[in-house]
Amino acid sequence: MDYHNFLRVEFYSLPVNVGLARVTVAAFAAQLNYTVSELDDIKGAVSEAVSNAIIHGYEGAPDRLVKLIAVVRGNELEISVEDGGKGIENLEEALRPGYSSGVERLGLGFSFIRSFMDTLDVQTVPGRGTKVLMTKRAGPPGGHAHAN
Repeated sequence: MDYHNFLRVEFYSLPVNVGLARVTVAAFAAQLNYTVSELDDIKGAVSEAVSNAIIHGYEGAPDRLVKLIAVVRGNELEISVEDGGKGIENLEEALRPGYSSGVERLGLGFSFIRSFMDTLDVQTVPGRGTKVLMTKRAGPPGGHAHAN
């Protein structure tokens, strides 16, 4: 049976909401057969994407909206984090490990997301915003320990 479920959350671009996004997506993802370690990977990826929206997209402005969508299709979780911020001028450069537009930043956010998730796609329009799309497949039911 092909199972579908959908979650949409919008919140202000406040740093405290990074934690909200993490636990919300982890709770939603727990309906699939992820290990605890895989749920931690998902939380880490969501943290990076939401933090990027707040820090880089909105440059810390606290009253802008971040949109988070999670979809379950079969045994796969699709996550989208979108901002209406400044966008990324040079996406190829931004995806390179170690690159950061911010001072005192490691520039590893997209690298972390790539390592945590099965796929990563970044769509951006300078001056209009960025959407980070990522997916993670879960094991088949009974394939490994259930995480919730």
